[in-house]
Amino acid sequence: MAKDTPKEPKKEHKEHSATKEQQKAKSKEQHQKVQVTEAHKGAVIPMPKGYKVRMNELYLNTVRPALMKEFNLTSPMAAPKIIKIVINIGVSEAKENIQALDLAKEDLTVISGQAPQVRRAKKSISNFKLREGMPIAVRVTLRGARMYEFFDRFVSVSVPRMRDFQGIDPRFFDGRGNLNLGLREHHIFPEVNMEKSPKARGMNITFVTTAGDNKKGQALLENMGMPFKKPAKPEVKN
Repeated sequence: MAKDTPKEPKKEHKEHSATKEQQKAKSKEQHQKVQVTEAHKGAVIPMPKGYKVRMNELYLNTVRPALMKEFNLTSPMAAPKIIKIVINIGVSEAKENIQALDLAKEDLTVISGQAPQVRRAKKSISNFKLREGMPIAVRVTLRGARMYEFFDRFVSVSVPRMRDFQGIDPRFFDGRGNLNLGLREHHIFPEVNMEKSPKARGMNITFVTTAGDNKKGQALLENMGMPFKKPAKPEVKN
């Protein structure tokens, strides 16, 4: 009499329970994280090889020698320079409408030429209906060629489009040669599509330098074309 072959243990129940656990974990992650669509990929275009940035050439050939002469510096490495530019856009209405954050992210991508990072709330504040982890802003950090390109466009094109512009106040320096500039409207950048983004958004731009003090920082940015407010001349009494 032939022996019966041993029956294989049923795995259906285990597989079914495993898939249930995976689905629960996936739904939990989706519930905790707010889904933010990716920015328009066509807005970011890689720079061609061998491309020389005009503002970088200006710094190396003109600005740096002038700063070395003005501050009696012996080494070119001691001359102050811009190391990065940080741009922030706060989106308070993203708490109720996540599409507003997507729109701000797309605008910042077009302005900077680089995909921004979504910033989330670090603390929960009940008075502002804010919970920890909610996306409330977008930020981008520019270095190298993109940094100089943005600086060139900002000084040459965007600053002249400001309303009632009388020069940037030197008091915006933080004491270490870094300039913190707050803008009321992001529409000063011609890259922004007014039809898609009709609401004006405020933004903060920080120019981080190696100056170490306000005098060198202002001299660096002024030589590169940043228009600062001139001090008022004292009235001459007869």
